[in-house]
Amino acid sequence: MTGSYLNLLGLANRAGKCVFGEEQIIKDIQHGQSKLVILAKDIGPQTKKKLTDKCKYYQIPYVFADDRDTLSHAVGKSSRVAISIQDSGFAKKLNALLGETNRG
Repeated sequence: MTGSYLNLLGLANRAGKCVFGEEQIIKDIQHGQSKLVILAKDIGPQTKKKLTDKCKYYQIPYVFADDRDTLSHAVGKSSRVAISIQDSGFAKKLNALLGETNRG
């Protein structure tokens, strides 16, 4: 099951629907452009708190996925601990694949 969401994540990235970087993700959340935020399970405590608090305040769903290496590999970038999905279709499907068990 894990592999299918990683393939979809790679596809979303190639389609230009992923945003990276803490500050840019926060801007995305504040402007309502983010449809889902995917966080690595090994994200740092400060970044985790900042991003989850923003998601809760702006009512953006977020999920915890694999570690930073797995997420980074899926999108072909290094050291990614958070990914904002900007497309509702991708967000809905990724949310379904990641399931209820990974909710923050």
